[in-house]
Amino acid sequence: MVVISRVSRGSKMDQIYLPRNREGLNAGDYVVVEALEEEIGREKKNGKVNERLFFYGVKDLEPIKLEIIKKVMKILMDKRAFIYNNIIITGSFLNKGFNFKDIDLIIVGDKINGKYLKGILEEKTGIEFHINGIKNKDLIAGLESDPLYEMMLNKCISKKRFVYRTKRKIDYKILDLHLLKSKALIDNFDILNGGEKYYLVRNAMAIYLFIKGKKISKESVDTEVKKIFGVNIDKIKDNLLDRDDFIRKYNSFYDKVFDLIIRGGRK
Repeated sequence: MVVISRVSRGSKMDQIYLPRNREGLNAGDYVVVEALEEEIGREKKNGKVNERLFFYGVKDLEPIKLEIIKKVMKILMDKRAFIYNNIIITGSFLNKGFNFKDIDLIIVGDKINGKYLKGILEEKTGIEFHINGIKNKDLIAGLESDPLYEMMLNKCISKKRFVYRTKRKIDYKILDLHLLKSKALIDNFDILNGGEKYYLVRNAMAIYLFIKGKKISKESVDTEVKKIFGVNIDKIKDNLLDRDDFIRKYNSFYDKVFDLIIRGGRK
């Protein structure tokens, strides 16, 4: 039984909260607390190899999801058909609950056959995968200039430890192209579903925070969306928006971000 949780600061004693819907680990049981991000490499325990994972921005994770991740890593490790720098799991799979369509998998390396690996993983797990093969240099470049890369890797689990210390490079032409995607929300509001609307709002907000030099994470983006548009995130995802009111606010916000890009590009 493994439960992933975060140490919280208390007034007298720091503490770790465990979800109530867990198997085993009853109240009063003694447990071992171990820092996940300090675990390195492979360690033999009781004659068995213990594969380590590295957790970034993941506060807690359901045990069944952890078992799925371990199985995914094992399947990929058993395949010697590719060379990788790192394997990273990110996206909605790491959010609390089971409201996800697929598992987002980033494989960092050269000549990654994503279609081949996707077929193997889906056959062996019964879960859909979205695989993005990317070279290490391209990943670093993306983190420097693309706000969605920053948000994507703010919360992830990786096979190997990674530290990407990059400075933001604001390329206004690239940001203009990214923002153009979010214009689809204005033009196609009536035919988009809630998930698509949320993605386009999130994209525009991430660009806004990126230009402003603010932290980009799912939590920070969602907080700003609620603040600026005055709606709960679930209301967007469930497609329950007041059409006229939201389009009015979104048009104003979109123009504001576009103006920041245009003025920045003229410096």
